[in-house]
Amino acid sequence: MGTRRDPSVGTIAHYSSNAQSFREGTWDHDVSQNMAALLEALRTRAGQAGQGPFTILDFGCGPGRDLIEFTRRGHVAVGLDGTAEFVEMARAASGCEVWHQDFLQLDLPPQRFDGIFANASLFHVPSAALPSVLSRLHASLKPGGILFSSNPRGEDLEGWSGPRYGVWHSLEGWRRYLLPAGFVELRHYYRPDGLPREQQPWLASVWQKTEDPR
Repeated sequence: MGTRRDPSVGTIAHYSSNAQSFREGTWDHDVSQNMAALLEALRTRAGQAGQGPFTILDFGCGPGRDLIEFTRRGHVAVGLDGTAEFVEMARAASGCEVWHQDFLQLDLPPQRFDGIFANASLFHVPSAALPSVLSRLHASLKPGGILFSSNPRGEDLEGWSGPRYGVWHSLEGWRRYLLPAGFVELRHYYRPDGLPREQQPWLASVWQKTEDPR
C-alpha cells in the first residue's frame, strides 16, 4: 500500500470493506481491564459523588461492543467512529447515540464528557495531526475529565501496515504528545496482563485533563 494514500481515507476504506469480519473477530475481546482503568479514575475524580453515572465518549467505538457494556453498567455512553458501517452497527446493537465523524475532522461539544475511552483508536491518527485531535478531545472533557487510551506500542514509527495507517508509540513518545495537550498522567500499564513485556504489544494509559494546555 503506497504511503501517498491519505491515511484517514485508506484506513476507513479498509474497515468499511471488512466491517462484518472485524465485528466477528473482535466482539468477544476482553477489554474489562481497560474499562476498569477508566471507571476507577472517574470514581476517584468524583470523590464523594461516588459511582456516577458518568457520560463517556467511546472514541472509535467500532461495532458497539463497549457501548453496550458501559450502558449495562449504568453510564451514558456516546459512540464515535469514522466508518459508516460501524456507526450503523453500533447504533443498532447498543441503542446509544453514535456520531459518524472522521478522527481528523472532529466536531465535538465543549465540556460534554466525564471520560473518553479511546481503545485501539488513537494510534490511527498520524503524528502530525495528533496535537489537533488531542486538543479537541481535551476541550470536550469536563474539568478534571479522564482520557483512557490503548495503543500498539513501538519505537515511535508510523506508516502503513497493510491497508491501515498507524503510529506505534513508545511510552516516552506518547507522553510528548499528551503532556503539552493539557493532560497529566495518572497511570500506565501493558497488555495483555500477566505476560512478559515482550509478549505485551499494547500500551494503555490513563490521563486527567488539566485546566490549561502547556
